[in-house]
Amino acid sequence: MIRLAMLRHGHTHWNRAGRIQGRTDITLDDEARADLAAFRLPSDWADAALVSSPLHRARETAEIIAGRAPETVDSLIEMNWGDWEGLKGIDLKADPSSGFRDIEYWGWDYQPPGGETPAEVWNRLADWVFSLKADTLAVCHIGIMRMILAKAHGWDFLGTPPFAVKRNRLFVVEIDGTDLRVASPEIVRLDRVA
Repeated sequence: MIRLAMLRHGHTHWNRAGRIQGRTDITLDDEARADLAAFRLPSDWADAALVSSPLHRARETAEIIAGRAPETVDSLIEMNWGDWEGLKGIDLKADPSSGFRDIEYWGWDYQPPGGETPAEVWNRLADWVFSLKADTLAVCHIGIMRMILAKAHGWDFLGTPPFAVKRNRLFVVEIDGTDLRVASPEIVRLDRVA
């Protein structure tokens, strides 16, 4: 059995403004760098294989938290939000003609205009997830974490999610062959630097 721990990248100025980032390569802001410097990996994850999305915000988060450069994995790039990247979700939600909807109503086939469906994201992730040979820590994005956690929980993007992705926490799943399940414990907090 292999464990995969996922950590969401630190804040960017687009996160703080409520803008949809998707694949737009926005860097961490200075406040995020300072916040992340106050944390380190728990000792049982310190020597795990370290990977990240190729986007700067994920790579830099990995380097700050782990103190070493990650291997980048193209499959971990954030969901493509197409025409909505750079826009504010709150504005899209207020415009009935936008087609925007909350995660509880996506299903696996929801697709932003010009973007990816959750099913397409999972399809590009599955081969990588099931090819892992050692415990791995992936610094990535909320969209990527949602797809993997949805599969581990058996959630179909309909109704309230059985998880809430927070920052500065590892979300852990177990991989056994082609079986993906929630680990115990599922959530591990990062350690504070003394």
